[in-house]
Amino acid sequence: MTRTRTVLALLVLGALTFGTGSPTWVTTTVATALEPEVAVAAAGTSAAPGVGAGALVLLAAGIACALTGRVARYVALVVAAAAGVLVVVSTLAVVADPTPAATAAASASSGVTDLTSPVVLTAWPWAAVATGVLAVVVAVWGGVAARGWAATSGRHERAGAPAAGGQAAPGTQPAAGAGTTEPGAGPHPGPGGEPDGEIDPHDAWDALSRGDDPTGR
Repeated sequence: MTRTRTVLALLVLGALTFGTGSPTWVTTTVATALEPEVAVAAAGTSAAPGVGAGALVLLAAGIACALTGRVARYVALVVAAAAGVLVVVSTLAVVADPTPAATAAASASSGVTDLTSPVVLTAWPWAAVATGVLAVVVAVWGGVAARGWAATSGRHERAGAPAAGGQAAPGTQPAAGAGTTEPGAGPHPGPGGEPDGEIDPHDAWDALSRGDDPTGR
């Protein structure tokens, strides 16, 4: 599995986990002083808070895999696997005993905790379990394949590092004394006032334009 596929898979699974936690997971009814039967519903993120937390972690792990180096990449994949486990465990806890989630929803919506009908689970908890299991599989598979992933871009490396071929990186200034001459500077006179052999390109071009020999010969 490539880095791009792993990143996309984690981001998609994070979004899907949010999607499975948003709908209603648990339904029941209660009786109040004004109504003999009041419907009660609990969303997945309320019934199992670990689902929402796991979804956020999966999204963050996907982004980290795309931007970080080798060591942090493995850390992100381990965290993604732990997030998948959190989603599965939190969901199965509700599946095993949905009554506490239904009671909490009834208390929050009507102030009554005595349920008057059996608690019913929807299909969404099983979808959340599927996304959590897939997140663990993707994280483990990505960890195995991560050894062959290409290194991150070198744009964050130290500025001024020499490029290939020994040339300075773009934007760097040549070192002092590197043999450059200032524009308009003529040949440096040697002993006795004679030129030392160094001819400025600008002066040579001007001399050629006038028809003179730039070497003075």
